[in-house]
Amino acid sequence: MPASSRFICLASLLLPSLAIAQTQPTAYTITQVNGAMGAPMTSTVYRDGTKALVDMGFPAQTAGGAAHHTLTLYDLKEGTSYSWDPVSKPIACSAGSFSGDWGDPFATTAELSDGIAKGTLKAAGTATVNGFPVKVFAGDTPQAQMKVWLDEKDGLVIRAMMGAPGAAMQTLVDVTKASFVPPAASLFKLPAECASVHRAPTEAEKIAAETGDTAANYVNALYGPGSKNACSVVLRVLQAGSMTPITKRLQVAIDTTYNMDSPTPPHYEFGMGTDGSQTFAGGGIREITNQLHDGMVRIDNPPAYFNLGVNLMKPGTGAGMGLIYRQCFAPTTVLLYVVKDAQDPSQGGDWLWAKSGKFSTVPAQ
Repeated sequence: MPASSRFICLASLLLPSLAIAQTQPTAYTITQVNGAMGAPMTSTVYRDGTKALVDMGFPAQTAGGAAHHTLTLYDLKEGTSYSWDPVSKPIACSAGSFSGDWGDPFATTAELSDGIAKGTLKAAGTATVNGFPVKVFAGDTPQAQMKVWLDEKDGLVIRAMMGAPGAAMQTLVDVTKASFVPPAASLFKLPAECASVHRAPTEAEKIAAETGDTAANYVNALYGPGSKNACSVVLRVLQAGSMTPITKRLQVAIDTTYNMDSPTPPHYEFGMGTDGSQTFAGGGIREITNQLHDGMVRIDNPPAYFNLGVNLMKPGTGAGMGLIYRQCFAPTTVLLYVVKDAQDPSQGGDWLWAKSGKFSTVPAQ
């Protein structure tokens, strides 16, 4: 978690709804000491437009241990990042995705500006901190006290401190250097070792790849809570990629009596036939394969959550049960089980509610 994240969380004790007071610069080099996570850590943030590099220094964790630092390159437009330790040999590079706070020093200013405007933080004089002329603001609530040194010229919080009422305050952030000249372009080039490293796809990207459709049309059925409004459900089993219906050698079992708050949860038992067929026992589980038509089965008015299983019959494989949270986007809402590989059912599949788009309509039978 970037150090500013904890600062923002603490600042919310003092500040109500917040807004940015001015347009933030998008080209800068800022060095700051962050104390929000315990032992002070020094970081330098280089930014030029949609590219940002954060050089984070970490103190030695044990006596005699060595301090170290990591570099993280952010693509703010794409929401991707690469991290590496420039000292390690060979360089080990990791890739990922992010959203929200990435460590922007101006995130602190954004959190404070509205409180200053509304008087939650009151003017408390002027000063010079680390060579920056600043205005001082202070405020307190029954839960916390805060003091902020703001460089109004650049819209940057130079120092921020917070503590419990009557106690010594902790320095959360302390800016020691700031330049608003665009950093050298060479800073934003990945090391050669990162060229072959690829981040794991996001859930939205996985859904788009599986369905050939925008992920906005779908909701993961394994995420709760279930919708309060009721509906009937039509389950469809489709092959990922082609999204062609799978209509043969299917079994479907359901338990609409499952209660996650029960002190004695059901124990399911699945028997396996030599042809890949299963038997189902335990709890309120019942097989509804006889209701399948063209690879679809209708489930009338299921509860807010229920256990559901689809078995693509193949010798040596089988299927368990998935906890499905009901989501009702229409009186009859389509639930998709998108199978990764119909020839290898052991790879599983994804449960998706089709809330809009071409798969949200029940096909004519």
